Amino acid sequence: MNFRFVLTALFVGGSAVGLPLTAPAQSIYDAENGRAVPESAAQIQLSFAPLVKETAPAVVYIFTRAEITRSPLGVLGDEFFNSPFGSQSEKVQTALGSGVILTAEGLVVTNDHVIRDGTEIEVELTDGREFNAEVLFTDRAADLALLQIDPGEGTLPSLQLGNSDNVEIGDLVLAIGNPFGVGQTTTMGIVSALARTGTGVTEVGSFIQTDAAINPGNSGGALIDMKGQVIGINTAIFSSSGASAGIGFAIPANFVANTVRALEEGGGTVVRPWLGVTGENVTERMAKVLKLGNRGGFLVDEVYEPSPSFDAGLQTGDVILGLGGTDVSDRDEIRYLVAGSRVGEQLPLQIFRDGDVIDLTLLMAAPPEVPPRNPTQLVEPSPLEGATVINLSPAASQELDMPGSWTGVVISEAPRGSTASRQGFAVGDVIRSINRETIDTVEDLEEVLAAANSPRWSFLIERGGRAITIRIVYRS
Repeated sequence: MNFRFVLTALFVGGSAVGLPLTAPAQSIYDAENGRAVPESAAQIQLSFAPLVKETAPAVVYIFTRAEITRSPLGVLGDEFFNSPFGSQSEKVQTALGSGVILTAEGLVVTNDHVIRDGTEIEVELTDGREFNAEVLFTDRAADLALLQIDPGEGTLPSLQLGNSDNVEIGDLVLAIGNPFGVGQTTTMGIVSALARTGTGVTEVGSFIQTDAAINPGNSGGALIDMKGQVIGINTAIFSSSGASAGIGFAIPANFVANTVRALEEGGGTVVRPWLGVTGENVTERMAKVLKLGNRGGFLVDEVYEPSPSFDAGLQTGDVILGLGGTDVSDRDEIRYLVAGSRVGEQLPLQIFRDGDVIDLTLLMAAPPEVPPRNPTQLVEPSPLEGATVINLSPAASQELDMPGSWTGVVISEAPRGSTASRQGFAVGDVIRSINRETIDTVEDLEEVLAAANSPRWSFLIERGGRAITIRIVYRS
């Protein structure tokens, strides 16, 4: 309080002797990008109301309903699912989120987690109109979904995707969505950070971070720039309470735009390209050994043949420094850049090999489905009874979000209550051996199961990149 009073007195005193009340200051202005710091109280009092009126109608509410079954006995009923007491009742569960209309024809973008497991999806506009939605595409790894609604004879408001590569830290943004189901809400903030990876929010992501308040129900809503364009799809928050703590994350608009283009070019399907390498992030110690200086990167351990990386000439021991004109420092950045590219696109690849920086070109391609999946439900008595298994391939690995696991046999389904589920097996488990017999294909697995003649079983599986041994005593 005293400090502010002294400053005021000084300015008043200066005015008394003919000095200006405020010294002229040079405006901080970025001519290239059209950005400027407010210079007066009048500028600070400007309103976002016209921008909100223009953009908010294209941000929608999304309701999902999923029919679930539950035993009247609760957990006990699950354990005794063959019991005469195991009759089940049906219940309808409703979830709520947000979405953004991208075209007048009714293309809507939202988060995968908003509509996941929903059997019915309903989109409601701010003017009260309601539409049933069809799911066109979902990507669990990127937490992205595209829906289609039919406007009929009416017209739909829509928003344009902006160029998220032009976004800078400090830019003003608006977050529009339906937090906690209270109704459409607009909050204001700035872009706090860019290219946030390794957040644990999704498997594939390089997020725009903002301090605009984002809460449950905002998921799938729009992050708007001052031009009224969508620069991101609000996705998640960091919070210990479940409410906004000023750290929100949005999927960049360019990633969404690439997905939409891939959907159009693929005739209604989206196929993500793949790189075809495994490896590890370059640590500070590794950088010193490799004489990389302060640069990070991704050290290649294995190159799959055939793959875009193999065709481009990438070798074991190479360090990937840049992809698509963007410097990379870890696996997450590479996964995001690959997922954001399209099949048939050429990307420059910068690598470090034997002390030299080398430029290569990647021709992005779809992951091959070799060998064929051969989905097989295991019905014979064994600890895996009830599970469905498939042959792994790069295509199956991508679909199951298992980067680097390109060969072997994986559990694709393990229904709750099945023998396999009760014995601790889960979707995504890669079965490497049974009773010390190596499993390479579904046929190998069936032969080993059929030949087993002991109640003692030993399974070596791979789960989440870790090798796990499961020993079971099982009598059919």
